Amino acid sequence: MTTAGQVPAANAAGTGPAADPKPATSAGPLALAWRRLRRNKVALAAAVVLFLCVLACLLAPVYAAHVAHIGPNANNVSGTVKINGKVTNVVSLDDVPIGPTFHGRYFFGADALGRDLAVRTLYGGRTSLFIALLATVITMVGATILGVLAGFFRGVTDIIISRILDLIWAFPALLLAIALGVSLSLGGLEIAGVTVLKAGSNLLPALVIGVVYIPYVARPIRGEVLTLREREFVDAARTLGSSRFRIMVTEILPNVSSSLIVFFALQLAQSLVLEASLSYLGAGVQPPNASWGTLLSDGSQNIVVSPHLVLVPGIMLIVTVLAVNLVGDGFRQAFDPRARLRGGN
Repeated sequence: MTTAGQVPAANAAGTGPAADPKPATSAGPLALAWRRLRRNKVALAAAVVLFLCVLACLLAPVYAAHVAHIGPNANNVSGTVKINGKVTNVVSLDDVPIGPTFHGRYFFGADALGRDLAVRTLYGGRTSLFIALLATVITMVGATILGVLAGFFRGVTDIIISRILDLIWAFPALLLAIALGVSLSLGGLEIAGVTVLKAGSNLLPALVIGVVYIPYVARPIRGEVLTLREREFVDAARTLGSSRFRIMVTEILPNVSSSLIVFFALQLAQSLVLEASLSYLGAGVQPPNASWGTLLSDGSQNIVVSPHLVLVPGIMLIVTVLAVNLVGDGFRQAFDPRARLRGGN
């Protein structure tokens, strides 16, 4: 027992139950977002699947050289392959390609020209992912610049930018992309008589997809900037004499960064689908280059006798797009300021 006026030894030392606890440090928005993302098991599983799909496509040259021993564009119509000690024609006399062997060579079978479908699927994935990623970067950069300028300056600047975005927005994305893709695939891209991109370049569909989707990202960014420019921290920056450019870079952009991350992930999935659609219709990747869209187009001609020609690239496309969408949805939930942590962690 202790008498009045005496302090318990434990409390006096600052270790007892009555001691003042250490001040809790509040987690930043990125830390909170990471906590929410870690709890989203579906998004984490989708991220693993996406990583495996991308890794497999990146290792396409290794697989072609050391496993399949054939290149992506090597025709082998009259060739043979030995399976379980039995020699089999790659393409039969009835022009039916061999189906999946689940061996090193022709693991997923061959196409009508005797090309290894597994090799072409991996190389096609590299092309599709490259185009989709580049198109997404073009979309995000263009949309961020236009959205921030329109929302921050308002007035005449906002009217001009908004009308340009409305002009692109008025056309369905697929139809506009087909029109631009066909016109550019025939003669390439020329500016002032100088050929910037040659016909058949994989950069052309990336440019088309990137431009077509700019309004879909720029408009919501503009809406956010319109709200942010009236906030107190922006008024404080103006009072301190910061220039407009400095305010946009140091005050506005950091506050829309979470939205940009979410849009990037979701836009990547949209770009993958649109690239496959363009290539399927002949307005995207041009032969002999392979993408998942061109593989679907080629396989649809023999879908009855060789359904694997459509199933293999189709499943790869669906799995990748679904994984990207789930990861993007996980980012959206993680960065949602209205989401709350449960359990106090």
